[in-house]
Amino acid sequence: MLRASVLLLGVALLAGAGVVAVLGLAPVAWELGGFGLLIVLGTVLERRVYRGIEAPPPGPDWQRTTERFRDPTSGRVVTVWFNPRTGERRYGGGQ
Repeated sequence: MLRASVLLLGVALLAGAGVVAVLGLAPVAWELGGFGLLIVLGTVLERRVYRGIEAPPPGPDWQRTTERFRDPTSGRVVTVWFNPRTGERRYGGGQ
């Protein structure tokens, strides 16, 4: 619900920028359009960037670290996995 509301706000700002541009107020249109675009792109891309907690270990190249923490949202114990080849870190189930 919140995600949809934020997307609606971004789209409304983009539409408002179009109306203001037609009225001849280009500087204001650029500001409204810029903020609207940031809101829409940030909301859409957020799900691609944030992976969340993965159930199985990521794969054979990954090493389990000694780091553990309790996820405040789910209450599950989360293990930190590390890929020494790339330096990437991921978060998964206990195991």
